Amino acid sequence: MKFAIIADIHANLEALQVVLADAEAQKVTHYACLGDVVGYNANPKECLDIIRGMNIPVVKGNHDEYCSMDEHLEGFNPHAAEAVQWTRNQLTAEDRAWLRDLRYHRLVANFTIVHATLDAPKRWGYVFPQDKYAAAASFTYQNTSVCFFGHTHVPVAFIRDSVVRGGSYSKFRVEPGRKYFVNVGSVGQSRDGVPKATYVIYDLDEGTIELRRLDYDLETTQEKILRAGLPPRLADRLGEGR
Repeated sequence: MKFAIIADIHANLEALQVVLADAEAQKVTHYACLGDVVGYNANPKECLDIIRGMNIPVVKGNHDEYCSMDEHLEGFNPHAAEAVQWTRNQLTAEDRAWLRDLRYHRLVANFTIVHATLDAPKRWGYVFPQDKYAAAASFTYQNTSVCFFGHTHVPVAFIRDSVVRGGSYSKFRVEPGRKYFVNVGSVGQSRDGVPKATYVIYDLDEGTIELRRLDYDLETTQEKILRAGLPPRLADRLGEGR
């Protein structure tokens, strides 16, 4: 059994298509999505339709929540608020109901998925690569050896044995007696300085977790953002990977 774990698609159709094609080429048998299917980029409806059509386990991200509701976006970053409001207008009532009904965390096979943290998944807390204390809080609520999360758009693997350690990774083996809290990066809006589509393959038979980074048609995605009238900064940051 081989899972593709995808997160933070953020309405980037070009990146999502490349990731799904690569997963198929890698003979992935199952999929799971860690949320934020929508937000920021210009194809929310198309990306949501693809994920819904795959009938896979999905958990709710903060942008999924914001875009499915009608609440005022007070205190939001102006660029994010503008993108959320624009996205709301692209989705049907059925789309928004589907997003609202997503759970905050799920058990899939023998691992856990969550968008943000396990200790307070509805508060959208961030676990940054250097924040071992935030990772430790999630480990307290982790009942499986592996939990995948997203939200920061930065790949990092935290390991708990006698202590909590964290760092970057490309591929590693899941070892008995340890717990792993693994950020899979972002399909649609990289923030670690590498402007590529990123996802993870979890091979349950081999017990390995592999980070995969892929080139996609970045220029087309940027052009779509500008044509949609979304903030130009959202297009610029894709090229920067920030």
